[in-house]
Amino acid sequence: MTSESTSPPVVPPLHSPKSPVWPTFPFHREGSRVWERGGVSSRDLPSPLPTKRTRTYSATARASAGPVFKGVCKQFSRSQGHGFITPENGSEDIFVHVSDIEGEYVPVEGDEVTYKMCPIPPKNQKFQAVEVVLTQLAPHTPHETWSGQVVGS
Repeated sequence: MTSESTSPPVVPPLHSPKSPVWPTFPFHREGSRVWERGGVSSRDLPSPLPTKRTRTYSATARASAGPVFKGVCKQFSRSQGHGFITPENGSEDIFVHVSDIEGEYVPVEGDEVTYKMCPIPPKNQKFQAVEVVLTQLAPHTPHETWSGQVVGS
């Protein structure tokens, strides 16, 4: 009888990484000079404005329960995703985000709209338009659908 000695398999020891593993942007430490080094561009920063997706349920419920206002589109940039509405009563212009526009047309200057208002956190001193509906397209102005088709009105 021959007995073969069986030795346990050789397992390499576990090593921790040579350098610490840090989470990547947007979790840079406050005070780090990453912004000055050009490591992160301003377009990579998260928007401080609440969109339809990031707005809290309570803010959405309060806005939906509020009154409907009328105004005129002052300007809207599809590429930037936002614009401004001039209220019918002549008060300060209201910010509008692309996610809050309902309907098939991209707003252009002169379009009449209805909207509700929602406060912009964290101080809730300014407002943004939500549930924006184009009620009257500006006459003699070409309009674009969200799919990119240009329609003359």
